[in-house]
Amino acid sequence: MAPDEHPYVRLARTAIRRFLETGRILVEDDDHPPAPARGVFVSLHEPSDGEAALRGCVGSIRPREDTLAREIARSAVAAAVGDPRFPPLRPEELDRLDITVYILGEPEPVASLDELDPARYGVIVEGPGGRTGLLLPAIPGVDDAAAQVDIARRKALLGPDEPIRLYRFGARIIH
Repeated sequence: MAPDEHPYVRLARTAIRRFLETGRILVEDDDHPPAPARGVFVSLHEPSDGEAALRGCVGSIRPREDTLAREIARSAVAAAVGDPRFPPLRPEELDRLDITVYILGEPEPVASLDELDPARYGVIVEGPGGRTGLLLPAIPGVDDAAAQVDIARRKALLGPDEPIRLYRFGARIIH
């Protein structure tokens, strides 16, 4: 843990550490400025010389907790031990991981790919039966809106010809 870590990154790291030690999500609300809950994602990456390898990423479009601090802690723990793509994080891995916290803006509907910019906006696709896929903004290697929507479709298990509704959202990205 770097001494100059952003407070939200430090909160995520501390929440994971406490969960790995106690099995509980523990957040001291007095330690964090009061802020209303927002949609949050937390991603964990293995540092490398090139592109960092994803180790976990979980969150929600809409908040499930009553404060931003609790939402960050919940998402951080879920990224560490609940992302089905990866084995649960081991305590000895935590300090070497890079952590990114995404504070999501409100989703807004868009009519076409022309209104998307993967460097600036995340995307949400909604398809039949409520299937939803989300891709965060500024993902390395995702350079155009068509690729961004295609990845979100695949995450939602939506075929290329199935009808979708598109939404975009901004995000404050904190490293």
